[in-house]
Amino acid sequence: MRVAVIGAGIVGVTTAYEAAQAGHQVVVFERRSTVAAEASFANAGVVAPGYITPWAAPGMPWKVLSQLFNQHAPVRLGGLNVMRQVPWIWRWLRACRPAVHATNREAMQRLGHFSRDRLLELTRTLNLDYEQMPGYLVLLRDPAELASARRGLALLRDWGVPHDVVDGTRCRHLEPALNPEAALHAAIHLPTDGLGNCRQFAHLLKGEAQRLGADYRFEAPVTAVIPGIHPGVQVAGGPRQDFDAVVMCTGVGANELLAPMGLKLPLAPVYGCSVTAPIRHVDGHPPMGPRAALMDERYKVAISRLGQRIRIAGGAEIGGRLDHLGQAPLRTLYRVLDEWFPGAALTANAQHWKGARPMLPDGPPVLGESGIPGVWLNLGHGSSGWALACGSAVVLAERLSARASPIDMKGLTLDRWRKR
Repeated sequence: MRVAVIGAGIVGVTTAYEAAQAGHQVVVFERRSTVAAEASFANAGVVAPGYITPWAAPGMPWKVLSQLFNQHAPVRLGGLNVMRQVPWIWRWLRACRPAVHATNREAMQRLGHFSRDRLLELTRTLNLDYEQMPGYLVLLRDPAELASARRGLALLRDWGVPHDVVDGTRCRHLEPALNPEAALHAAIHLPTDGLGNCRQFAHLLKGEAQRLGADYRFEAPVTAVIPGIHPGVQVAGGPRQDFDAVVMCTGVGANELLAPMGLKLPLAPVYGCSVTAPIRHVDGHPPMGPRAALMDERYKVAISRLGQRIRIAGGAEIGGRLDHLGQAPLRTLYRVLDEWFPGAALTANAQHWKGARPMLPDGPPVLGESGIPGVWLNLGHGSSGWALACGSAVVLAERLSARASPIDMKGLTLDRWRKR
């Protein structure tokens, strides 16, 4: 089949590779000049399927409200623009019910573990090097945070995810550069989870897809998709191009193309940001900064080591603007870095970044058939796009090839929104 993939973020790149690997003739349309240029550009880099969970969870509404006016709140509202997201927020509130959350978390865990296995397989078989490192620590500052984590620990046990609860001494053995003066009660150690450079992986996999015959067309913004047995793709300033299937991997821009075809998903941008800075090296002293990846559970901020750089990423802004990165979220990132690894980064040379995570209110992405002739969906991965991309791409490639999905698709298809 001749397959068009719209979007070349991490989801689009992995989809293009798997479709080409399955024997399809693939053309990728990307509005930017390269791959992984938007939400995939400078994310945290964490691949931790054992800790994937929907943002819509029991107790989350109260947590958000109680911290809303805290200067270091993990969730922020983007001024009056948030009014446009009221319908999304209402659906999110309904998805926080325990039974709904349990179903959604199970779906994300199922896809996450399958995706991690595929990522490791690709890494091994293609001999890819993208600054990957095993090991993930969730830092808990006090007994209350550990008590709050107990329910999640039970789920890790149910899923058979390797993990340990370690005390502060053990934490500092695993991450020797942690600030000895920082309050640290315990941590959850997930040795089989880890991190990698998402953007670097995307560039490597793009090359592998091209070797399989995939055609990447950059600076080619798609203005319309025409459904049908042979769906068409209209690129700005160009003629219609016909395919046998069109796969939407367009992130937050999906509804601009889907709405004229009669489909509108409850998809919204939830903005996150990151700071990336070179690691400081001091002669005669051990390396500064983290060995792998950590999560500050209180502030929901990740700290990762990517080669000779430290990346601090986090925050969730609803109703904001992509072109405005305020000082408040940056202050939180710098505070977390300074508390755990003081002086470890050359912050004067830091790169600041803000990205729009394409989030559905209940958590899992939407994969597979759209109900529109010739149009397929791989959308809504939110903050877990890097952790879910490889598995989602395999699912799409198998379905495009008229084969059964390699995993149970319950909670991952468009059907869950048709029923609401």
